Amino acid sequence: MDVRKPAAGTGPFAPLKNVTFRAIWLAGLISGLGWLIQTIAMSWLMATITPSSMMVALVQAATNLPAFILSIFAGAIVDNFNRRKVMLIARSLMALTAATLTALVAVGLINPWIILFFSFLAGCCIAFNDPAWQASVGDIVDRKDLAAAVTLTSVGFNTVRSVGPALGGIILATFGPLTAFCLYTLGHFAPLIVVWRSKWKVPVSRLPPEAMLTAISDGLRFTSLSAEIKTALARGFLFGLAGIAILALLPLVVRDQLKQGAVAYGVLMAGFGAGALLAGLTSTALRRRLSDEQLLKLACVACAACTLSLSLTQTAAVAVPALMLGGAGWVLGWSGLSISVQWASPRWVVGRTISLYYALTSCGLAVGSWLWGMVTESHSLGFALQASTAASLGVAILGLVLPIHQRKDADVSTPDHFEAPAISLDLKPRSGPIAVKIEYRIAADQVEPFLALMLQRRRAQGRNGARRWILTRNLHDTAIWTETFRTPTWNDYLRFNYRQTAADRALDARLVDLHMGHEAPEMTLAIERPTATPRKAGVFSPGTHHS
Repeated sequence: MDVRKPAAGTGPFAPLKNVTFRAIWLAGLISGLGWLIQTIAMSWLMATITPSSMMVALVQAATNLPAFILSIFAGAIVDNFNRRKVMLIARSLMALTAATLTALVAVGLINPWIILFFSFLAGCCIAFNDPAWQASVGDIVDRKDLAAAVTLTSVGFNTVRSVGPALGGIILATFGPLTAFCLYTLGHFAPLIVVWRSKWKVPVSRLPPEAMLTAISDGLRFTSLSAEIKTALARGFLFGLAGIAILALLPLVVRDQLKQGAVAYGVLMAGFGAGALLAGLTSTALRRRLSDEQLLKLACVACAACTLSLSLTQTAAVAVPALMLGGAGWVLGWSGLSISVQWASPRWVVGRTISLYYALTSCGLAVGSWLWGMVTESHSLGFALQASTAASLGVAILGLVLPIHQRKDADVSTPDHFEAPAISLDLKPRSGPIAVKIEYRIAADQVEPFLALMLQRRRAQGRNGARRWILTRNLHDTAIWTETFRTPTWNDYLRFNYRQTAADRALDARLVDLHMGHEAPEMTLAIERPTATPRKAGVFSPGTHHS
């Protein structure tokens, strides 16, 4: 693996100097343009063939729900297999789904349930492609450029958002939905061809891929023990739930409140995209002056101001600047949360943490789309938008007790090589469980700092795969402390060591400094042996190792 040191952030366009990133990013703009044209066509088509506010709002829910259902599996696949190949497969399925939908529109076989079904299928493809691409960004660019690259990815989509919706509205009004869906299908071939032709260095594990359930379990364990990632997931879920009202209810704002058509809808979406673009271009300067938490609060306030303005206006002259403000908050919020997750994730697990982030945020978007549609049907459009305003402000206030942590200087690089310790038994990869004991000798006046470091140690070891971690003190010689943990198999023990980040190794060094004596703390490896009486002779003997 290419070990990269954390460094100060570079300019907002620095990642574009990387040929591979630039090619995929530009192809993504073409695909994003087609996606936005299709989104306009899909949402407006739904609004014209059904009077149900719920069905209109469910278009957003159907697109985002698959990420919640599938992302946890996608993350395990992204971390265990070649990320480029995952992108190729997902992109190919996207093109096939788009072509099928276009054919159905061409022959007139379209109804609300078909729209929702194909929105769901498109969401399934995105659930695999997006985590693979986001995880690959860290493989393609240097860590110092990671924040700029993540922001550029968001800015790129929102750049085409500034022209795509207006273009989509014009295409809808002039040529009809079939042309929009044809352009959507053609747009998928640009990234498919570019990814096919591009090559980049992908981390290759020296160990065989993990079993799917084990990989998922390890990803969930790492996330549960990372305060930074858990906070980003919680705030992302709530930010999406509160803010999605802007996009989910906008077709209803245009149809029922502004009394306009598809062109006006496209113009308003262009205003949203223009605001997102301006925020993306200024985000690097903003990040130098404001913390991640301050930026998220600013994003929440911007989205709240947008929904409040939309609820009170009946003119496009007010709605456009309001949507520009909402678009700015949208890109600042999502790029900041995504960067927080990537900064806190070592490369071995980044696909899984990003997938969990997508799962929770997509769940928030899907639930929010359904919720605001229900509120609109039960009360009114204005009431739903004002309730969304209150929810967005609530997410900002939540930062007082659940703030986003900055991890810009954390070194999460992992070793290229680990020299397995010499052992006297010929262990198989699946032999185990393996018990690890590390003995420290700590002076009486160093016990408190030792215990403080051990609290960090417990979380670090658990994130990397240690099970049943305990710390004991010798009752005969109270200076002796023993750290004990287990891994299920010998392969898992090797993976555990490959997962040690530079920050984990720095923690090891601080513990060694507290250890008395010239020798390093003594480590003992052991394998557990069964003691139960075998049920059948010859099937399992007490001397046989688990494997």
